[in-house]
Amino acid sequence: MSSEEDFSIVIQPEECTLEGVKRQILKCQMQHQQLLNEQKDLVSSRNDQRGLAEQFRKRSDKLRKGLEEDKRCHNKDIETQTMKRDALQLEKDELCREIQRAQAALEELEGDNESLKQKTDVSTAVPERKVMFTGATGKAENTQKFDMTSHIVYPMEGGTALITFEEEIVAQKIIAMMEHKVLLDKDCFITVKARSIQLMVPSHVEMDTEVCPRRILVSNLPKKGSETLLDKLEIHFSKSVNGGGEVEDCDLLHDSGNVVIIFCEKNIAKGLTDKQYHDVKFESKKKHRVKVTPFLNGDITNLKTKLSVCPRTVLLEGIPAVMDQENLQDLLEIHFQKTTNGGGEVDAFLYNPLGQQTLALFEADCPSNRVEPQT
Repeated sequence: MSSEEDFSIVIQPEECTLEGVKRQILKCQMQHQQLLNEQKDLVSSRNDQRGLAEQFRKRSDKLRKGLEEDKRCHNKDIETQTMKRDALQLEKDELCREIQRAQAALEELEGDNESLKQKTDVSTAVPERKVMFTGATGKAENTQKFDMTSHIVYPMEGGTALITFEEEIVAQKIIAMMEHKVLLDKDCFITVKARSIQLMVPSHVEMDTEVCPRRILVSNLPKKGSETLLDKLEIHFSKSVNGGGEVEDCDLLHDSGNVVIIFCEKNIAKGLTDKQYHDVKFESKKKHRVKVTPFLNGDITNLKTKLSVCPRTVLLEGIPAVMDQENLQDLLEIHFQKTTNGGGEVDAFLYNPLGQQTLALFEADCPSNRVEPQT
């Protein structure tokens, strides 16, 4: 039914009267009023729905913005935490490296400590050596912490000679004259040149020492022949009952009179040095107490050298091979002994003919500088 039909007025025969029409009009008015009320309710309900929709929209926008803000904050927190995690990882890696460095340093310190302990043990267990007071005195500031004996090997060229005078002034005079005519016979002479000799010597030496695991130093030995002494020591220290083991070599140090024994194994020497004193049978029914101390190996860690002029030694050059070596050496030595030739007393003389090789050994000048040949 259409809306026009809803609002059409159907007049029934009984309602054709005035009263019927009035009732009909009143009824229509009531229906109209009802429709107006319903329309008002609908408008109010629509407005309420629009308000709720606006509220929901605003709330939705607010929630969306809140979610976006929360998302940004969350992402920012993730980024911050990631940076912190990376920083902590870097710190952890650095701490691990630091721990490794500390462990390496600790191991090095432990090694140094062990080395120092060994050196301390060595310093308290030195070889025995008898000393006495000779009456000489000195000043404390003149004492040396480290003493080194000169032992320089000098290769001589052919046709040269080394001559050492008792006095420095004689050597300097010979060098200043430069050329010297040496008379060999009445009408025969040779001309030689004299110059100073310079040697490369150490001026500063630093050494790092360590205990040798296979060697021992035996001191406080009796006065015996070297072969007998070495045989008795080798027999004693080769026996396991004496704490020894298989001996590789025995060597006598002629400057100190001590003996160095080398074992084949590394675990023998320490036990002997810990005990220190050992009773060795050098005779059939008599034992002698010797002292066993560690043997030190040394490595030069810092060496500085300088040129040093031998003040009493002169190098003669240009010596021709005109006669046999012994006669020519005697004539040269006689020539430089004469004060008329500018010479003086000779401590040592060494001649090396042309075509030969000779090694001259220079040692400490105390009190004289010795020159000895080595082949």
